[in-house]
Amino acid sequence: MKPTGTDPRILSLAAEVAKSPEQNVPVILLKLKEIINTPLGSSELKKVKQDIYCYDLVQYCLLVLSQDCSRIQGGWTTISQLTQILSHCCVGLEPGEDAEEFYKELLPSAAEIFLVLGRQLQTCFINATKGEEKGELLHFFQIVTDSLFWLLGGHVQLIQNVLQSDHFLHLMQTDNIQIGSTVMSLLQNILQINSGDLLKIGEKTLHSILDELIFKLLSTPSPVIRSSATKLLLLMAESHQEILILLRLSSCHKELRNLLNKQESGTEFSQELRELVGLLSPKVYQETEEQKLHQAACLIQAYWKGFQTRKRLKKLPSAVVALQRSFRSKRAKMLLKVNRQKEEEDLKLRSKLQRQRAMRLSRELRLNMLEIVHPGQVEKFNKELEEKSAIIIQKHWRGYRERKNFRQQRPSLREYKAAVILQRAVSLTFLYGSQMSDVASRELHAQAQERLQHYFMGRVVEERSQQHREALMAQISTSIEQLMKAPNLKEAEGKEPEHFLSRSGPVAAKAKQAHFNTLKHIQAPWWKKLGEELENEIDIQQDELSIELGALFTGGTKPP
Repeated sequence: MKPTGTDPRILSLAAEVAKSPEQNVPVILLKLKEIINTPLGSSELKKVKQDIYCYDLVQYCLLVLSQDCSRIQGGWTTISQLTQILSHCCVGLEPGEDAEEFYKELLPSAAEIFLVLGRQLQTCFINATKGEEKGELLHFFQIVTDSLFWLLGGHVQLIQNVLQSDHFLHLMQTDNIQIGSTVMSLLQNILQINSGDLLKIGEKTLHSILDELIFKLLSTPSPVIRSSATKLLLLMAESHQEILILLRLSSCHKELRNLLNKQESGTEFSQELRELVGLLSPKVYQETEEQKLHQAACLIQAYWKGFQTRKRLKKLPSAVVALQRSFRSKRAKMLLKVNRQKEEEDLKLRSKLQRQRAMRLSRELRLNMLEIVHPGQVEKFNKELEEKSAIIIQKHWRGYRERKNFRQQRPSLREYKAAVILQRAVSLTFLYGSQMSDVASRELHAQAQERLQHYFMGRVVEERSQQHREALMAQISTSIEQLMKAPNLKEAEGKEPEHFLSRSGPVAAKAKQAHFNTLKHIQAPWWKKLGEELENEIDIQQDELSIELGALFTGGTKPP
C-alpha cells in the first residue's frame, strides 16, 4: 500500500526510474541525494525515507550496486555516491510491514555489497599505474568504507556479519599501506561501537583477524600500519579477557619485546607497544621450554592459517557471481512486473484512442455525406438514417431477446429433440420390422428420388435468382451513389459525363427514344400540345438518331 502525502519529488523520481532504460537508472537515482540532504525535521526526514523505501528506490540502489561496475554510467563516481545514498536511506528508516525483509535480507545484502565494492576498488588501486588515478581510487575507497561505517553505526547487528565476511578479511590482508590503514581504521571504529561482537564470531575467523594483526605489527615496516595494529590489539586485549589469553598463547610477546627494544622511547607508538607487552607479560607469568615450543607452534600455525586463508579467498569470485545472479533475477522479476503493468495501461489507452478515432471517422463520413446530398434531400437523408439506426437497434434488441429466450427454452428444446430422436428410432424400427413388398419399396424409392431431384433443382434456380437480385441491387446502389455525387451540368468538365453512360443496350436505346420524343414535343407548335400527351414511341430515322447521339445524349453508351 502506497503512503499518502508523499513528496512529489519522490513520485516524479519513481516514475522516471520505471520509464527509463536500465543504463540511465544509476544517474537518475543520484537525485535522491538532494532529497535526503534537504534540511528537514527528524519526523519529516523519517517520512521521506519511508516513502523512498515504499517506492522501491532503496531496492533499485541495491540492484544497481550489485551490477558490473564497468557497465554503470559515471563509473566509480556514481557508485561511491550511490553507496552514500543507500547508507543514509537505511539509517533511521522504519520499514513498517516489511520489517522482516528489510532487516534479514536488504541490510545484510547492502553490507556485503559494500565489502565487494571495497575489494574491487582494492584490485583497481593495486593495478593502477598513474598517481592521479591511484588518488581517485583511494578517495572512492574511503567513501565506500565511510558509507559502510555509517550503515553499521545505525544497525549494529550487522557488525557480526561484517567481521565474519571473507571479503573483510581479504581487505585486511592487503600489503598496500594506504588501503591497509583505511581498513584498520574502519575496524577500530567498529570495535569502538560494539566490541562484544568479536566473541560472537567463529573461533576460526577470530584467530585469522588476530593473526593478521600480529603479522602486520611484526612484519610491516610502515609505522602507520604498526601503530594501527598496536591500537587494535590493545583495544581487543583490554576489552575481552578471552582475547588476552589467546594473545598470550600465541607466543608473540617475545617478538613484541624485541620490537619495543628497537623503538625510541618517548614516542606514542612505543608507549602503546609497552602497554601491550605489559598485558601479555605479567610478572606471575614464567616461560618454560614447553611453553616456548607451544608458542612457536602457534606462530607457525598462524602463518599457515594466514596462507590457507589467502588461498581460500582467491575462490571468492564465484560467491560474488552467485550474489549478482540472485539480485539480477530479483531485478528481472521486478522489471517484468512493471513492464506488464505498463503494457496493460498502454493497451487500455490504445483501445480508447481507437474508439475515439472510429467515432471521429464516422462523424466525418456523415458530414461528407451531408455535403454531397442536395439541401432538399437532407431531411429525407436524416429520416432514412434514423430508420436505419432504429432497425439496427431493433435487430440487436431482438437478437438479445431471442438469445435470452433460447437459453431459457434450451431444456425444453433438448427434451423435444430427444423425443424426436426416439420417435424416429421407433418409426425406423417399425418400418424395417414390417414386411413390405418389393413393388411398394421401389415406388417409395422412386418418390424419394424424384422429390430429392426436385428439391436440388429448385435450390439451384433459387440461388441463381438470389445472385441476380444481389447484382441488380449492387448496380442500382452504385448508380445512385454516382448520381448523388455528380456535379451540376455547368460544372461538368472533360469526360465526367461519360461516367454516367449506361452499360445496358436496351436501357440506352430506350433512353435515346425518350430523349428524342421530348425534343419533338418541345419543338411542336403550342396549339398541337393542347390536350395532347407525349407519345410513348416516335419513329425516327436511324441516321438522324446516330447524328444526335454524340451531342445531346448523356444517359446511355455511344453506339458502336
